[in-house]
Amino acid sequence: MTKHCGSCLCGSIRFEVAGEFERFYLCHCEYCRKDTGSAHASNLFASTGKLIWLSGQEKIKQFTLPGTRHSRAFCLECGSALPSAQMGGSLVVVPAGSLDSEVSLRPTAHIFVSSRAKWDEAPECIPSVAEFPS
Repeated sequence: MTKHCGSCLCGSIRFEVAGEFERFYLCHCEYCRKDTGSAHASNLFASTGKLIWLSGQEKIKQFTLPGTRHSRAFCLECGSALPSAQMGGSLVVVPAGSLDSEVSLRPTAHIFVSSRAKWDEAPECIPSVAEFPS
């Protein structure tokens, strides 16, 4: 069985996901853009995965946007996005950036592109810089 390890930015919360990721979506919906403060959320999905908290579980806050199925978990200390069990525990959703281990699965699709931010069009045409620009 495949295992992936992850943590929050401050290191207070550590977790493990046992199982395979089936999908990897880059979601451009308005909720995910607000959640991340970015162009999209990058989430991995495991319908047979098991989420195991190794430390810091008491520092996790779960927020569900009223009237929607949109839910997110985050560290109360540093605000980092964290995995959550959704749909009655039948689906583990993991923010890809929260993982410390590598994932071989490439993004499956961009979703909710009708909500994509106008400034996020053709990002491959923007110059790349290896580190913080001087």
